[in-house]
Amino acid sequence: MVLLHTPVCEFGELAHDFSLPDPEGRFWNLDEVRGPAGLLVMFICNHCPYVKAIREKLARDTRELKALGIGSVGIMSNNVEDYPEDAPDQMLSVARRFGFPFPYLIDESQQVARAYGAVCTPDFFGYNADLALQYRGRLDAAGAKPDASDEPRELFEAMSLVARTGQGPEHQTPSMGCSIKWKNG
Repeated sequence: MVLLHTPVCEFGELAHDFSLPDPEGRFWNLDEVRGPAGLLVMFICNHCPYVKAIREKLARDTRELKALGIGSVGIMSNNVEDYPEDAPDQMLSVARRFGFPFPYLIDESQQVARAYGAVCTPDFFGYNADLALQYRGRLDAAGAKPDASDEPRELFEAMSLVARTGQGPEHQTPSMGCSIKWKNG
């Protein structure tokens, strides 16, 4: 496992369009997943201990953000040949088990992860209603500790601010997690 931290937020950078399938074969695009107040794009996977530790929190926070007008999408960009736990059937199982209220999509070509500049799982990109980047931070300070439930909800609070004002917080702590598992070449 290679631990990486996300870069600093590039405020105002526009979201990249995509057309990606979910594990059942339905294709989703940017307009279908965005909410009236913004969008949270999450690069996640099944095998990473940093993602495993926050799956319940992700379901809770994205459900609550949806009520505030923020749409969410999970994108899995890892090389499943080397990491079979991230395969589509396993994605579907995890999404159902944790009640993900967002589409969990497969970026087999890894082009979407590259377009966004994703570096790790989890990697969060929070956009306002104009799809301008306002948050590139962590979910909370718990890291890979699944039982740390008393941490401030940094991502939720940041995206709530985006929903209310269109602006993200000036101070953001980078997310950290396992590197994206890129295909050779």
